[in-house]
Amino acid sequence: MTARVVILASGSGTLAQAVIDSTELDIEIVEVISDNHSAQVLTRAQEAGIPTKIISVGSSRELWNTEMIEAVAGLDVDLVVSAGFMRILPADFVNRFPTINSHPALLPQFPGAHAVRDALAAGVSVTGTTVHWVDDGVDTGPIITQMEVPVLPGDDEAQLHERIKKVERGLIVATIALILPSLERNV
Repeated sequence: MTARVVILASGSGTLAQAVIDSTELDIEIVEVISDNHSAQVLTRAQEAGIPTKIISVGSSRELWNTEMIEAVAGLDVDLVVSAGFMRILPADFVNRFPTINSHPALLPQFPGAHAVRDALAAGVSVTGTTVHWVDDGVDTGPIITQMEVPVLPGDDEAQLHERIKKVERGLIVATIALILPSLERNV
């Protein structure tokens, strides 16, 4: 059976686009949800005929948490894919919905929003990307897959991040394909 997937994204949507464009995944992307009104991912989804929703944090994090849970609960999804979503999901959300995240570092090294900058500052010769299950911590959930990306002499944050994104796009699709058979519902 075709898996029902929702994508969460905050920015340009290159990871989401890789999932949208994949031909090897037996999925239906039922919605793309963003916390950012100006996120390019919303345009990408609309151009692909995928419904979109914006749920901004606003003044109440508790209200946002509830809105996120209610929005996804109403979609009857098998998997939530966090693809460049720059918000921490509440424990109630990740305990209810199987959720994966793509992170631009080899976790457990360099968790958080500045992983590429942190890798460069640490002077590592290799970094990479990780796809992991999301738990209630910050990039602390069980690792599913990882791929290394070398740090080249003279790399700045933008150059290194772009090379990581290229690997990340393939890895997120491969990881979804890997875990689809293990999802409980009708997959």
